[in-house]
Amino acid sequence: MDIDGFRAELETRLLIEKEYLIQELSSINDDKEKLDLLGRFNEKYKELIKRLANESGIDLNALYPTENPLNSENLSNEQIILGKTMGVYDKLADELYEKITSVH
Repeated sequence: MDIDGFRAELETRLLIEKEYLIQELSSINDDKEKLDLLGRFNEKYKELIKRLANESGIDLNALYPTENPLNSENLSNEQIILGKTMGVYDKLADELYEKITSVH
C-alpha cells in the first residue's frame, strides 16, 4: 500500500469537500447549522477513506503488513491510514472551523 500516495489523494479530495462546504456557508443563517458542517466534513473524511481504499483495492480490515514479524502490534490497514492521515484532516477541519466562525 502506497500510504503517501493515498494521503496525497485524500488531501486533494478533502480540500475539494472543504471548499464545497465553505460555499454552503453563505446560504446558512443558523449558527448550529454552520457548526454541523464540521460533522459533515468528518463524515466525508470517513467516506473518502473507504472510497479511496475501495478504488485502490485495499481491505481496510486486513492487517497492515509489518517488516518485523515479531511486532506484537497488529494494526489494520484502516488504523494505519487513519493514523497517517489524521494530520491532514485536522488541518483542513481547523481551516473550515475558522471560516465558519468568521462568517457573520
